[in-house]
Amino acid sequence: MKIKKYVLLGMGALVAVASQAQNSDYSIPRVTPFSGVSDYRTWSLGAFGGVSLPVTPFGNDFKRLGMDQLSAIYGLSLKKQIYHGFGLQLDVMRGQVKGHNKSDQYAWILQDMGDVVRTADNFKTDIDLATSLSGVFTLGTINWLNKQATVLPYISAGGGYMRFHTKVGAGDDAYTYVSNKGVTTQTKPDASTAFYIPVGVGAKFNVATGINLDVSYHANFVNSKYFDGVGASGHNDRFSGVRIGIEFALGNRNKPQLAVVNAPAQLAMDLYERNQDLKRQLDQANEDNKQAVEGLRGQLENAKKDSDGDGVADIFDKCPNTENGVRVDGAGCPLPQPKQIIKQEKVVVTQQDRKIVDEAIKDLEFDLGKATIRPSSFPSLDRVSELLINKNFSLKLAGHTDNTGSNALNMRLSKERAEAVKAYLVSKGANASRIEAVGYGSSQPIATNDTAEGRQQNRRVEFTLY
Repeated sequence: MKIKKYVLLGMGALVAVASQAQNSDYSIPRVTPFSGVSDYRTWSLGAFGGVSLPVTPFGNDFKRLGMDQLSAIYGLSLKKQIYHGFGLQLDVMRGQVKGHNKSDQYAWILQDMGDVVRTADNFKTDIDLATSLSGVFTLGTINWLNKQATVLPYISAGGGYMRFHTKVGAGDDAYTYVSNKGVTTQTKPDASTAFYIPVGVGAKFNVATGINLDVSYHANFVNSKYFDGVGASGHNDRFSGVRIGIEFALGNRNKPQLAVVNAPAQLAMDLYERNQDLKRQLDQANEDNKQAVEGLRGQLENAKKDSDGDGVADIFDKCPNTENGVRVDGAGCPLPQPKQIIKQEKVVVTQQDRKIVDEAIKDLEFDLGKATIRPSSFPSLDRVSELLINKNFSLKLAGHTDNTGSNALNMRLSKERAEAVKAYLVSKGANASRIEAVGYGSSQPIATNDTAEGRQQNRRVEFTLY
């Protein structure tokens, strides 16, 4: 009886913890449908307690069930949700299973290597450790209109191994341990081991975000004839259990739990919100159109009237009574006859303008053998670009080299350097159509090429304003 009280107290404590956790977790965020499982919490850890029963819906060696047949079971679970409707759960369980037959029912026969050694009418089996891995199939949600499901029914099935000690007794006689090796007189022999298949049905109740109350019934098929001490019954043993547990989702608390989230509800919610927004827009548009129609109704007839037939309605006609055939503008007034205006531009290049150009020529430097302008030349070129923009000058750029290298190389280099200066001026806002860039190679020296100083003077770009 003490064990039953502890189990009931433990289950009550679990429910209380779940109730208090309602305010400690985050509200479920927006669920994005078809986004995969990376946006969800897929791992969960649970604890459970409950009672075991020596009977199952699939039959057993027992005909009787009463309160004195109940024993405590408890354990932990770890679950990985693969997708919304399926997950894998690892269960670790301990506890006890016991059973009793009345005197008017058959007594159990203990069999040791084929020889009957004694009879018994009750048993107790201590489950030292039972470990199983099960697939959990979620059958659906009760309310598909909620983003987070409240009740989730499920079924499960799997397999595992258990270690147990079984002892039997008759009436008030002392208990005797039995195993698949038969009856033993040892105080507590080595544990028996057996494969078993747990099959369950249950429901999870979402009591808070990331916290679920788990209520389930499991029938366990044990691959042993000696789990209940009956070796001559001819079939393997079975027992069942009723469990109540609590499950906590692991991971980032800002993410919803995959097992309880209801992605289709988000689709319905998004559609509803879009429909509501569209309805508001349509209502506002209808009201605006109604007011516009009322305002235009009185002006419609006046807008059609054109007394002088010039194509401009009277309400817009600034020059009424225009003669037929006269071309008018949008205000109804005759268009003036166009006059051809020839604008003569006079270009005056001042001494200050030439000074700016001369400084640019003097400061202009390129990388050796290349058409790359050195940054030290930029300020002078910037002043030239401002001059071209402000005074609308045209500019001819003539590139020259010394006689070092072939004629083809010098011609190309002089052209590229002139083009580089043009590109820089255009990048600063100068009109490209007013800049001409040509290259003359080494054909027009201004000094001798026999000295280093003369060759340096010949490597130049000339600027001509006009």
